[in-house]
Amino acid sequence: MQNIYDIRRYGTMAFFVIAVGLVLLFLYVSERIVNDVAMQERQRMEIWADATKAIINMGNADDDAPPAADIDFLLRIIEGNRTIPVLLTDDQGMIIMHRNFNLPEPVDSLNPLYISEANEAFLKEKLSSLRGTSNVIHIILSPGNSQHLYYEDSRLLKMLNYYPYVQLLVMLIFVGVVYFAVTSTKKAEQNKVWVGLSKETAHQLGTPISSLMAWLELLESMGVDKEMVGEMDKDVKRLSTIASRFGKIGSKPQMELTDVNRVVVDASEYMATRISRRIKLSVQVCPEAMDVNLSDSLFQWVMENLIKNAVDAMDAEGAITVVTKKERGNAVIEVSDTGKGLPRKRFKTVFNPGYTTKKRGWGLGLALAKRIIEQYHNGSIYVLSSEVGVGTTFRIELPLVN
Repeated sequence: MQNIYDIRRYGTMAFFVIAVGLVLLFLYVSERIVNDVAMQERQRMEIWADATKAIINMGNADDDAPPAADIDFLLRIIEGNRTIPVLLTDDQGMIIMHRNFNLPEPVDSLNPLYISEANEAFLKEKLSSLRGTSNVIHIILSPGNSQHLYYEDSRLLKMLNYYPYVQLLVMLIFVGVVYFAVTSTKKAEQNKVWVGLSKETAHQLGTPISSLMAWLELLESMGVDKEMVGEMDKDVKRLSTIASRFGKIGSKPQMELTDVNRVVVDASEYMATRISRRIKLSVQVCPEAMDVNLSDSLFQWVMENLIKNAVDAMDAEGAITVVTKKERGNAVIEVSDTGKGLPRKRFKTVFNPGYTTKKRGWGLGLALAKRIIEQYHNGSIYVLSSEVGVGTTFRIELPLVN
């Protein structure tokens, strides 16, 4: 099952790389389009400047008036610009002409050459900003006499500049919504599977447990050694407790105010008699009571899973230390071992259903522990620290009840 999460991780990385590549390609193509449009607009402005220069030179010529057709053609070129805002100035910076700007005040139709104070201030501000750009064409009318054509990007070009980023933002939002929907659906399906599997397991265990209880009564009445019957009775009650735990999955368990120190000690003492004698299990509890709302049986299940996980991480020899303490309004339980340890990239993966490093194992213990702590106890469980070849520490945090 471990390979499934490796494949998923590598697949996610590959998907991310491909997505970034596509975004960069998209931005590159958009940049090329923007540059092409900007070049075309500059060419239009150069033609507009040439037409302006030609009309001025015609007016200054001493020979006969030029053909009307030529003048009309040049005027059509100038009048044809209805999208690109332009400012024409002389060498002293005086504004001679302006077109296609959204002025703060409307132009007087009876006196179009008049510029109000508000419009003049607006145009001067535009001229100041345009002087710092490359959007300028110098029109040399004669030696020592020139005009300067400043122009802004058209509305279309401005939209093209922002469009790739707007589209990218929309795509990210869409992907995020889809990812959230798929993840929520997947979690809901997983919860149904967990609940169904747990309740079916509890149901299947119920019948043989009831039968074993009846057999124990029969054996006791037949005079079988009481010590033997007592040990068998402990195992049957243990099976009954396990079935009860599975039956509580999916339904809200009864939470009671409990000193978590007692539950930790009970679970540790139970596990101490069922692990190798070469593994030393020690418990260091907080000297003060740590009252939390918890389900006794479910929390003991969590502790047993953590201790079993620690045992499995060692080659039948080592030490397990369980520590409880108060920290920032939380009851903290830490389970440390001297086992194989984990690389940092596995800190979250170990809680995935099916993840296991054992040849024989379902990889459900830590996944169940995480669900019990987070969904039923409003706490958190995570790998606090780990070093390969040294050991691992798991931490549980539960909110204290004042």
